[in-house]
Amino acid sequence: MHQDDLATLISLEVGKITSEARGEVQEMVDICDFAVGLSRQLYGRTMTSERPGHRLMETWHPLGVVGVISAFNFPAAVWSWNTAIALVCGDPVIWKPSELAPLTALAGHALLARAVTEAGAPADLSRVVVGGPEVGEALVGHHGVALLSATGSTRMGRAVGPLVANRFGRSLLELGGNNAAVVSGSADLDLTTRGVVFSAAGTAGQRCTSMRRVIAHRSVVDDLTERLASAYARLPIGNPMAGGTLVGPLVNRAAHEGMERALEQAATEGGKLVAGGGRELEEAAPDAFYVRPSIVRMDEQSPVVTQETFAPLLYVLPYDDLDEAIALNNAVPQGLSSSVFTADQAEAERFLSAEGSDCGIVNVNIGTSGAEIGGAFGGEKETGGGRESGSDAWRSYMRRATNTINYSGELPLAQGVSFTV
Repeated sequence: MHQDDLATLISLEVGKITSEARGEVQEMVDICDFAVGLSRQLYGRTMTSERPGHRLMETWHPLGVVGVISAFNFPAAVWSWNTAIALVCGDPVIWKPSELAPLTALAGHALLARAVTEAGAPADLSRVVVGGPEVGEALVGHHGVALLSATGSTRMGRAVGPLVANRFGRSLLELGGNNAAVVSGSADLDLTTRGVVFSAAGTAGQRCTSMRRVIAHRSVVDDLTERLASAYARLPIGNPMAGGTLVGPLVNRAAHEGMERALEQAATEGGKLVAGGGRELEEAAPDAFYVRPSIVRMDEQSPVVTQETFAPLLYVLPYDDLDEAIALNNAVPQGLSSSVFTADQAEAERFLSAEGSDCGIVNVNIGTSGAEIGGAFGGEKETGGGRESGSDAWRSYMRRATNTINYSGELPLAQGVSFTV
């Protein structure tokens, strides 16, 4: 009923094109459907006891208040991932949204508050607190917040993680990503091009799963680069709410300046700009920051390539064998999302294996972005290690108790210990 209204707010506040904004709202609907089913599947285990006449099992209980700090780029979806799961686990939620998207937050919270009232649940089950860093700091430091789920930069995570740990709270961190696609010599380049362009240029490169690097086999790297450059030249850039637009604006001036600095550094490190670069629509929209998505060809993975730039900036570099490609994929501080485009099953299986990608999301013949809610979402290393949304991510929102029930009438001790008074 309110999907289009919420999508409009997302487009207005953070510049997502209409189809992506609607997709984000659909994620809210999907995670709520998922959570309702999950509410009947919060299973514990029953284990065989070594002692006769005993039963060993585990039970799961609500953890307590969950604090959610969300970022601008998914102003509704990330909150809903956390909140829907937390609520069915029995946890109340306090949400601190991005200062860049307060209207989306207030609208989403109002809809949840209405649902809470209609269900006869406690009125304070969910709260939203709009404000600056001081609000986030209050959540981070409060002993009454059992789990702090924070989405943002690695720098933010370095500050939040130790503070929560210092009070022995739990944290669930979703931080940066420097996501790569490995493109083998056997890859379908038409499919690859479509997958790369969406992952790298969609959402103006402002997803944590946006593709930042293409590591292409030397036999196809030139052809693929030409295909990508041709596709980039056709990307419609403009008002995100206008029909046909595929690339909206960056969120603010700082994002544009970060992209410009990265392009300058790439040039000093030997990079060649093969597509894009520069600002668009500056005269028509001087206070907005539209940019032409950019591709830079690199001979090697230089320092700038290992840094995450939160903008539509894609580096393309060559490799000679799969071992080298995997090493390049893994040779960045973050470990969020990755993919391999190949027609060789052995290559795909190696990339998926323990010897392959070290990321939390590892795909085959699809880009690095656009995850579904049914799987656990998150990554390794400086991405933070947290998991949200589907699979068994619910366990982060609950506490586990191990139970031993003695129905034997005797009192045998574990490990054969004898203690008779």
